[in-house]
Order: sequence, then C-alpha cells, then structure tokens
Amino acid sequence: MKAEYRNFLIRDWEKSDRAAAAEVISSVLVEYGLGWEPAGADRDVLEVEECYLSTGGEFWVIEHQGQLVGTGGYYPVVRGEKAVEIRKMYLLPAARGQGLGKFLLQKLEQAITARRFQQIWIETASVLVEAIKLYESSGYQPETGVETARCDRIYVKTV
Repeated sequence: MKAEYRNFLIRDWEKSDRAAAAEVISSVLVEYGLGWEPAGADRDVLEVEECYLSTGGEFWVIEHQGQLVGTGGYYPVVRGEKAVEIRKMYLLPAARGQGLGKFLLQKLEQAITARRFQQIWIETASVLVEAIKLYESSGYQPETGVETARCDRIYVKTV
C-alpha cells in the first residue's frame, strides 16, 4: 500500500515502525483515558507479523514530514461470513480534522473489498466520539458482541 493524502503518506508497516506505531497508539489511548495493554488488546501492534501479515491482513502507518502520525489495519476474524476487523485506526491530534481518517477508512475498505471479504467489524469505545461519527457516517451499523474489555461499542458493515 502506498497512498498520499495532502501532506500525508500512507504506507505498509515495516519492522522499523514497531516502536513508533506503538507510541502513536498508546499516546492516543492515554489522551482519551483508555489504557495501553501491550500484553492484551494492544499485543497485535507489537506482533504485526503474527497478527496481521501472516493471517491475510494488512497494517499501515501514516507519515507526515518523516514522523509517524497514525496507524490502521485489518485482519480476518471468525465473526461472520468472510469477515475482517479493522483495528488500530489511530491518528495523533495534529493529523485530525483534515479528512485523513475518512480517507484512511476508505482505503482500508477498498483493500478489504479487493481481497473479497464481505463483512467489516470495528470495536471502539464511546469516548472516541470522532471515530464513532466517522463509522456511523460511513455506513457502519451498531451490533452486539464486544470482545475487547476497553471497548463498549461494535459496528459492522457488509461490503
């Protein structure tokens, strides 16, 4: 994956991105009062090869002027027919409010559709108000069955 949006570059994750990607995610979680769980819900960002790449998913990073400012990825889940879950879609404050989140979500959906998946699931937390607005305005429907402790909402979209 390689895409540009304004002054941002979305590209495939590389091993050298591991620490910076973890820092982006942990700082956004802290900003919203959510806990960083490296041995639990956030283990996947520390083990991208295992959790995303070897399972048929993808993990991307977003750069701005050489600095990582965001992440996003998906991997297959056993939760429906040919289903994936979008995970770790986080942007630092300086990267928000410019349409980048919507662009990233659209690119993820395009990649998912190209791989012939049929359902996209997203778990999130009520405090992530901007994310919820984005998902709802992009056609995601509320569902039940949250699996991640810090999340209290789950959405699904059929593509």
